Amino acid sequence: MAANGSWTKSLFVGLWTVLNFSRKLFFNLIFLTILIAIIVAIASSESPVLVKNDSALLLQLDGNLVIEKEHVDPFAEFMQDAFDEKPDNPELLVRDVVKVIENAKADSRIKAMILDLSGLKGGGLDKMRTIGNALDDFKTVKPIYAIGDYFSQNQYYLAAHADHIYLNPMGGILFEGYGRFGMYFKDALEKLKVSTHIFRVGTYKSAVEPFLRNDMSEEAKTANRAWLDAYWASYKNDVAKARGIDPANFDETLDALLEKLDQADANFATYALNNGWVDALKTREEVRQEITALVGPDESGKGYNVTPYQTYLHVVNPPLPHLPSTKDKVAIVVAKGEILNGEQKSGTIGGDSTARLLRDARLDDTVKAVVMQVDSPGGSAFASEIIRQEILELKKAGKPVVVSMSTYAASGGYLISAAADKIYASESTITGSIGVFGMFFTFEDTLGYLGINTDGVASTEIAGMSPMRKLDPRYGEIIQHNVENTYQHFISLVAEGRNMTPEQVDKIGQGRVWIGTKAKEIGLVDELGDLDDAVAAAAQLANLTDYDTYYVEQPLSPQEEFWQKFFGQALVWGAKVQFDDSNNHLIKMVKQVMSEAQSATQLNDPQGIYLLCLACGVE
Repeated sequence: MAANGSWTKSLFVGLWTVLNFSRKLFFNLIFLTILIAIIVAIASSESPVLVKNDSALLLQLDGNLVIEKEHVDPFAEFMQDAFDEKPDNPELLVRDVVKVIENAKADSRIKAMILDLSGLKGGGLDKMRTIGNALDDFKTVKPIYAIGDYFSQNQYYLAAHADHIYLNPMGGILFEGYGRFGMYFKDALEKLKVSTHIFRVGTYKSAVEPFLRNDMSEEAKTANRAWLDAYWASYKNDVAKARGIDPANFDETLDALLEKLDQADANFATYALNNGWVDALKTREEVRQEITALVGPDESGKGYNVTPYQTYLHVVNPPLPHLPSTKDKVAIVVAKGEILNGEQKSGTIGGDSTARLLRDARLDDTVKAVVMQVDSPGGSAFASEIIRQEILELKKAGKPVVVSMSTYAASGGYLISAAADKIYASESTITGSIGVFGMFFTFEDTLGYLGINTDGVASTEIAGMSPMRKLDPRYGEIIQHNVENTYQHFISLVAEGRNMTPEQVDKIGQGRVWIGTKAKEIGLVDELGDLDDAVAAAAQLANLTDYDTYYVEQPLSPQEEFWQKFFGQALVWGAKVQFDDSNNHLIKMVKQVMSEAQSATQLNDPQGIYLLCLACGVE
């Protein structure tokens, strides 16, 4: 028996030794692979980043313009760079782009600017207007060339600020205006036998319509058409001013477009030239020769002498840590994305995480005023209230709070703004949407159809509420009362913050969306202006004349700090995992369905009550 037991023990010890060796070998191979990739990336990197003499700044803008990038792990971003993989959803910080343009204007090594906008997706008129103003300032001393095979509506907004716009003879431009079209799931939910429970306040609170109807209600169409027309008028006026043409030059009917296309022999490039949208139709070789004559050839002799945007950004924005200073400061807190409960990463507003940033500013003795830059359609009512309470604490501490509204500051995005001492909005900011809704689904009929039933007992009638069971109408009444109470609370807080009566707020509330210019007329905002205007106002309220500004940002986790130090660069940002890029229309449609359905599943308010404007997007 002893010999038998010894043999069994030896077998298991041997097996464990083999498994342990295999495990260590596997992870060591992974480590060596990563190490080799890092060494190859470093060894293959080009010489130190330099700005070329007498070069043109190549402002190649790829992705969406944002006021805060979505967080991504630094190690993942490094590996993406090491293997030369492009992010699926690239983002561009507006302040980075403006900083590059401002520095290039004064840089004697830069002779001109070339706009490559082929990868630009958009980001809101306010953001493009900020960059457009920087371009206008740049071209007072140096020329700007916008070159493209095609220009989308968003791309052309920035191209319009160039001195010279060249379009490929086989290219084109088409202005579509703005629209709001969504998917409606009522029939689909009925076929799936899903019970939809909606609780709302507000004639114009159309956020829940996709789950109740198969089309847009007349009230929603009226409200949406009003702000969309104003948004489109703002675009036309900006572009017309930049190009020095009549705003009436835009073709808004298919008949007008057909007539002008016939005059241009159905050639979109000729149509753009005839309309004054571009200065000339030029091939790539003709453009190359003209730019080369201005800044000279590159090292290969095949192209022209340029300094790329990313290269210049690394020069003017090196990855240096924020150094503490005793100088008086105006702190900037960015509140961007949907408002969700709890802790959220950058690019999404978290009730706890965003409130903590405001609290950090409050507890910093060197901070004398705070600017909160808001770009949000709203979200959780509870999380919005947590953030609003922290703004009140800032004011109690004697620190003025000024809000700068970006593209959106609607519903919950407006609630967190309303308590500020002063509110600035862009003329094209989408705001208002003062309304409340609650929504959830139950699946008792779906399960019944599949032959699945739920049953049990409880000590009270309140216990046992579940998505698997039918909603008791009395429970629905409780939720509706809660929604109505939240709405009354909402308009009372707005009334208090804006020196209005609840009745006045209710009149302009009811879930209706307003554009920035109209919001100023009705008292929802104080002034039209940008972030710089808001910072100046905050400094004035705090009686500051000599001060610094800095962004209060979320600290890195220990793991992120390790990789940041290991790679010797600042935290980097990137994209969320999505479908592979494809021009396939079916894949695009599937992505749209999933995106719109996912918007409902991400909401996490503890009471299921939301201040959210789902209808605030433009297409």
